Amino acid sequence: MTDRPQLLDRAHLDAQTFGDADLAREVLGLFEGQLERLPPIIAGEGEAKARIDAAHTLKGSARGVGAARIAACAEACEHALRAGAPIAAEVAALDEAAAQTRAEIARTVAENAPPGA
Repeated sequence: MTDRPQLLDRAHLDAQTFGDADLAREVLGLFEGQLERLPPIIAGEGEAKARIDAAHTLKGSARGVGAARIAACAEACEHALRAGAPIAAEVAALDEAAAQTRAEIARTVAENAPPGA
């Protein structure tokens, strides 16, 4: 059995945000916006270049915050799109990873919320 990439590597996120919980929440909020906006473009019927660019952007953003599973799924979509292959399975995996990652982000934000928030 192959290990699945992490949903959210908190140590990586902490390193990227210099241990600043407020910055981490802000970065995760921006990433969540991309999780809402980019997968529909990737899965859509639009221009191939726009779909590839969306997958590439999501891959990079995911790597930046430590969302390795999203990065892997976006990369699989990008490769399939570049090859002109069907991407239904890749999109399904991306959608599942996105839902799980959103839940992990919510847990992370709740655990690191300032007192009284």
